[in-house]
Amino acid sequence: MEYNANWKTVCHQKLKRQHESIPREWLIPVPSLRERPNVMDIPATCGLLTARELMITETTDVGVILEKLGAAEWTSVETTTAFYKRAIIAHQLTNCLTEIFVDRALAKARYLDEVLERTGKVVGPLHGLPISLKGYVSGVGNYADNDSVIVEILYQCGAVPFVRTNVPQTLMWGETYNHVFGRTLNPYNRSLTPGGSSGGEGALLAMKGSPLGVGTDIGGSLRIPSAFCGLYTLRPSYARLPYYGAANALSGQESITSVLGPMANSLSGVKDFMTAVLGKRPWNLDPVVIRKPWDEDEWNLCEHGGVGAKICFAMMWDNGVVRPHPPLVRAMQTTKAALEKAGHKVIDWEPHRHLEIYKNAESIFVADGNHDYRTECAKSGEPLIETMVPSVEEETAEGYEFEPPHPFVKTLVGELWRLHDEKRELRKSHLDHWQKTVYRTDTGRPVDAIISPAVAYTAVPHGLNTDSFYTTLCNALDYTTSVFPVTHVDPKVDLPHEPHDFYNHEDEAVYKLYKTDLFAGCPVGLQLIGKTLEEEAVLRLTYIVDDALKKWKAAGAYST
Repeated sequence: MEYNANWKTVCHQKLKRQHESIPREWLIPVPSLRERPNVMDIPATCGLLTARELMITETTDVGVILEKLGAAEWTSVETTTAFYKRAIIAHQLTNCLTEIFVDRALAKARYLDEVLERTGKVVGPLHGLPISLKGYVSGVGNYADNDSVIVEILYQCGAVPFVRTNVPQTLMWGETYNHVFGRTLNPYNRSLTPGGSSGGEGALLAMKGSPLGVGTDIGGSLRIPSAFCGLYTLRPSYARLPYYGAANALSGQESITSVLGPMANSLSGVKDFMTAVLGKRPWNLDPVVIRKPWDEDEWNLCEHGGVGAKICFAMMWDNGVVRPHPPLVRAMQTTKAALEKAGHKVIDWEPHRHLEIYKNAESIFVADGNHDYRTECAKSGEPLIETMVPSVEEETAEGYEFEPPHPFVKTLVGELWRLHDEKRELRKSHLDHWQKTVYRTDTGRPVDAIISPAVAYTAVPHGLNTDSFYTTLCNALDYTTSVFPVTHVDPKVDLPHEPHDFYNHEDEAVYKLYKTDLFAGCPVGLQLIGKTLEEEAVLRLTYIVDDALKKWKAAGAYST
């Protein structure tokens, strides 16, 4: 296929504008990858941030930041500036940003400070808070004419959007690379991927270059980067949050739709985002959004025995498709022990038709025969990226090419309808399977939530993240899902497992991928799965798990 050479010029121009938007005085020496794979400590040691700026940006609890801003102990201008400087540091080390609009954000911050000083009142529940936004890169010359509904609401809440973050072309990759801005690196080990498609957000937030970010998820794009980068996130169910005006791949495909969600270094950030956005009645701005305000009864676990009740969690040790790596198994074991110590019941989850569900979802995703991707690329003439494996110009990685389970052939309408009907039956079957756990829980209720790996492994070398079996399950079933960090890879503890009877070639490839030293120090995160539209309950249950883990850790029961 012939491509218009002009797309390279457009890419160069956009990248040039990005570079020119970075203040020269904020540039730092950047160590080579071989010299320093892990760059997590550089923001604190490079000398660019003042002691006060370090204090502000090291505050990971969004609730605390909002309290400081609301009490005028911190101004929005100084808070935004501090996170700006740290974001620029993170970008130089990981290539996590796309658009940097300093002047616009600081003007907004000054306005918010003036209002607070004049009236003594905050503008909204997110008053003065810098927020990063996932970008979108399809046709290399595309620009948005208007703010999306979510950005409009964030402004109403008093937030200060200040950067956009990098994504993969088409948004349908579990890694982050595109023709315009290149590849984003994981700050825990820059030879590894931060995940995708919200990988720019993952890298930025991991380095505390933003207190709160907004990503999207159609097959794991919030959860994979959060798991790889040690973050918290929430994948809401379809239509709980406004998506209108946010660019996306597969536009018009409404069987398994993309959703917006928050990413943060604290659960408070996730909750504050949800309550703020829902408090602005988004169904009045986006016709698809369900008319459901934040529900305090559900937050208080009205359908799960109430606050303080014994909760029953089910551990999905593997999904019958791909077995997880040793660090994930240890994280599951740790979480189980912590929950049992806290007085909760933990049983094993029996996987139910997971491979069928995954194949159905993948068939729906490729039903247009790749037409959407190629059409978007054709607008600028850029070639479609068909692998995330680094080119010869980049650091190469040993690995394997994963063949898609279905060829890119257009699906007839009748066949697509059959897939939709099949998905509905699979959802019903899985719900029935869940409901039957009432006979095993001893609580009088079915399992309250499932805990599983978000991905079968921690962050992997660039080009090798092929597993979305655990995350796509929740998109296909529309289960509300969170991700929470548990531990880090410990080479002395997380020794390779003995070979097993492999489920399939993907399971075998994932098994062979594990190298203890390569993944040393990487974050290990898990996902908590609730039922459809259980955002409040899933968040509260995640708090319960997180609290149990923190108490377990404080007691010295496991190493991080």
